[in-house]
Amino acid sequence: MNQAQAVRTPEPLPVLPKGSFTSVDWTDLIPEMDLIALKNPPEALMNIEDGSEEDVIGGKLNNTPDSDVYGDSSDLADSAFQRALVSTNTVSEMHGKHIKLPGFIVPLDFDDDQTITEFFLVPYFGACLHLPPPPPNQIIYVSHPDGIQVDALYDPFWLYGTLDTGIIENTTAKSAYRMRLHHIEPYYE
Repeated sequence: MNQAQAVRTPEPLPVLPKGSFTSVDWTDLIPEMDLIALKNPPEALMNIEDGSEEDVIGGKLNNTPDSDVYGDSSDLADSAFQRALVSTNTVSEMHGKHIKLPGFIVPLDFDDDQTITEFFLVPYFGACLHLPPPPPNQIIYVSHPDGIQVDALYDPFWLYGTLDTGIIENTTAKSAYRMRLHHIEPYYE
């Protein structure tokens, strides 16, 4: 057997029809304890006056694991809310599930023709670019070797794919989910 015969390229997985995918919400990707924490922020955050020095990104609320999120308030820095902001906890029932989810694309790798081959899918426009990133369990990493083309990054899309868990981290953000993309189309309600 020669060298060329010994190396085999794996067969690509079949692309499933759109009817095979279950529509999910972004909150379905958050474990129950993290969701409860996010829905119940510490009282100190609720008392921040609009326009004050604390009412800015990097003030009392900054969801990066190394930051001193709440300044001198150490009781808030170790709160369940803060832990949920940086949580990599996932919902185990989502592993291997064929889902349909709307979101926005944050390109990570693209060519000169603007064909995007790696990106994060995020729940709201501007996530990871102009604002602190969402929690890792609200970011989905997608690698699609064939690439996709989008006209505008501010347009939302429906992604149909098979969800998996696993940490992907780069200088843009950290994700706790990965997706094998089957279909993509413009968002519609």
